[in-house]
Amino acid sequence: MVLYFSATGNTEYIAKKLAKELNDESLDLLERIRQKDHSTITSKKPFVICSPVYVCEMPDFLKDFLTRLKFSGNRAVYFVFTSGGYAGISGMLAKILFTKKKMDYRGHAEFKMPRNYIASDMYPELSDEENLRRIRESDRRIPGIAEAIRKGQKLRARHVFLFEKIITIPFQPLWIRYKQPAKDFYATDACIGCGKCERMCPVKNISMKGKRPKWHDKCYHCMACIGNCPVEAIEYGDITLHKKKYNIARVLREAAAAKAGKE
Repeated sequence: MVLYFSATGNTEYIAKKLAKELNDESLDLLERIRQKDHSTITSKKPFVICSPVYVCEMPDFLKDFLTRLKFSGNRAVYFVFTSGGYAGISGMLAKILFTKKKMDYRGHAEFKMPRNYIASDMYPELSDEENLRRIRESDRRIPGIAEAIRKGQKLRARHVFLFEKIITIPFQPLWIRYKQPAKDFYATDACIGCGKCERMCPVKNISMKGKRPKWHDKCYHCMACIGNCPVEAIEYGDITLHKKKYNIARVLREAAAAKAGKE
């Protein structure tokens, strides 16, 4: 079974493609995470867990959820990570987590996908052409990853050096605490009060007040709210005002429209 959490579609895209190649089910973990539903998930086939990477690691809320989640059936587990280019120590932490759960950790794969993080000017925006190139490159790699899983082979990604572990382990919690405040999120007058942002937040950090979203103090900057707003009414200070709100569905939809226009 392929399990996934996805904020703006990158990880969902990979997860569903893998599930199709594996002739297996895929399960979106969002609502389970929101409701703290750790009830048993059973699979006869190996578990494949697909996760985004935030600040060089698996998101804390997903890691905590998986720690408590009960698995039955097949004891093999694979991980697939999506990132803007660097998965950091995600694989190492996944191995530690599932070794403690007495499951057979079979390695991980990394996919370089479009960046969704637009709430900072530290990371330059990618063009739609580059985003599409990354998606198509991932498409080419998926069958090979699926074949290795079908054969029960171990997945091997790049080696993580000691200095990366030393830097990343203390860095991530500090970044979350001091560099990811929610107070700068707001909805513009374009907001239609649909509540999608509230429903998409994995940690229930958004509540609707008078048909407008209100952000509280526990935010992971996953970009689910800003990337899934149907009218692009959510901004982060003045940083995002002139940036495209990333969602993989938009990139693919616009690429399809452009291709149709040329035919």
